[in-house]
Amino acid sequence: MNTKQPNLIEQARNVIRVKHYTLNTEKAYLPWIKRFILFHKKRHPAAMGEREINEFLTHIAVNRNIAANTQNQALNAIVFLYKEVLKKKVGDIGDFRRAKTHKRIPVVFTKEEAKKVVVQLEGTKRLMASLLYGSGMRLKECLRLRVKDIEFSYNQITLRDTKGAVDRVTLLPSAIKEELKRHLKRVKTLHEQDLGEGRPHYFHLLILFNT
Repeated sequence: MNTKQPNLIEQARNVIRVKHYTLNTEKAYLPWIKRFILFHKKRHPAAMGEREINEFLTHIAVNRNIAANTQNQALNAIVFLYKEVLKKKVGDIGDFRRAKTHKRIPVVFTKEEAKKVVVQLEGTKRLMASLLYGSGMRLKECLRLRVKDIEFSYNQITLRDTKGAVDRVTLLPSAIKEELKRHLKRVKTLHEQDLGEGRPHYFHLLILFNT
């Protein structure tokens, strides 16, 4: 019988998955936890505290020249480690060196510029780009869409497990409704072919865009 206890990184991964955090959160938190431990010569975090957290956050700001958002991500990962994995309260970390905030003006396409990009695409990719532009959803939200998430009668799309682990509703652009309906017919045809070949699926759960 294997009685080996999971190491701290594995424990953190298990807690992330039990709490249904996104895969992106897991990919972000675990490397920061590992870097924090390695920075302090592999000392166990349970034997460390606020001073060591302060030192690490200052180090990555001064010597790694990271962005402010990246430093906040590292802080969130370490707080998660102590609070959720070690069940240890993090007190006053102190006045650690803050990474510089770089203010940049976002690049926003005009309506005509966006159209010029979309018309360069074909088929499913063009439909996806039109849907992204018209609904304001993120790319990953589009890739996760299922057939049952489209509500033509209400002109809306349900986005599930979005950023912040919540569901939300967005607008279904009227300009692409007919094209989207034709796409759904093609998806249904593929579904029926799968059934005929002995590969059963639940149609209402099918991914809308199989790229």
